[in-house]
Amino acid sequence: MTTAAHRAATLEDVARVAGVSRSTASRVIAGTGFASPAARKQVTAAVDQLGYVPNPAARALVRGVGVRLVVAVQGTSAAVLDDPYVHQVVGSAARVCTPAGVGVALHWLPFGDPRSLDQLDGDRSVCGVILVNTTEDLLEAVPPSLRGRVVSIGVGSATVPSFDVDNAAGSEAVLRHLYASGRRRIAMVTGPRWLPCAQRPVQTYRRLMAEAGLPERILPGDFRAARGRTAAGEALRRWPDIDAIYAISDDTALGVIAGLRDVGARVPGDVAVAGFDDIPLAGMTAPALTTASHPVGRIAVAAASALLDGRPAAPVTLFPSALVARASA
Repeated sequence: MTTAAHRAATLEDVARVAGVSRSTASRVIAGTGFASPAARKQVTAAVDQLGYVPNPAARALVRGVGVRLVVAVQGTSAAVLDDPYVHQVVGSAARVCTPAGVGVALHWLPFGDPRSLDQLDGDRSVCGVILVNTTEDLLEAVPPSLRGRVVSIGVGSATVPSFDVDNAAGSEAVLRHLYASGRRRIAMVTGPRWLPCAQRPVQTYRRLMAEAGLPERILPGDFRAARGRTAAGEALRRWPDIDAIYAISDDTALGVIAGLRDVGARVPGDVAVAGFDDIPLAGMTAPALTTASHPVGRIAVAAASALLDGRPAAPVTLFPSALVARASA
């Protein structure tokens, strides 16, 4: 009876059987550096004999191509790392990276300090970086040695490809739905003012309100439910006649619904509410939330795949967003 599990062959085993040094065996297997024809033949035979499978992480380090992909998220505090959206990006990237033997790491970039990217500069373990919550200042601060190994979920540049949702089109679909249902006094709760991709829905809202001859009613937001709850009360105090509120994140929209209930307003009887993202909870609330789709998983997979493939990506890749009509509007 066998009492010990079969041990996988190591690089040292290959070197011993081949009669060469460990460094020579490593160079032959990695395909880098000099090795004599005889040594190559001996190492190849030893690999076949032992059934040696190179560790992909170790081989990547030898070649200097990196063993981890970093999801670098810009935010005003480290709390941004707890955002479910960020978790979805990391999880989706891992589905692509794990089969390739590449790990996924999460990194906080403090807002207003683009130099925080410098600590990734020259790190041989990093094969690529996905920027999240990207700004123009952050793009300008990408170190030269990282160019070609960075993509953005959000705004991009001439050297940093962008993968993002078409939130302008998604917002337009939601706003046109509110208008078609008879709503004419529509307020909007925005995202952070410093985030460029959050400004596209605002521009869409302003354009549609102008085309319809309706007043703009805009309140600042930050994607959080707590802000949505506060914004609902502010909206009712400033514009008692509002009949709809559109928030550009579902979390904010759910906070809006809670804030309306706090003061006895009915949803959608008194005020219709709509959001953006179509998070899982959106379809399970009472009333279920009208929103627009946001294929975060597909976007993150595309971004990670572009980095692993090493092929140039299109400057901007936009993923469609569609209306998801439910009971809240």
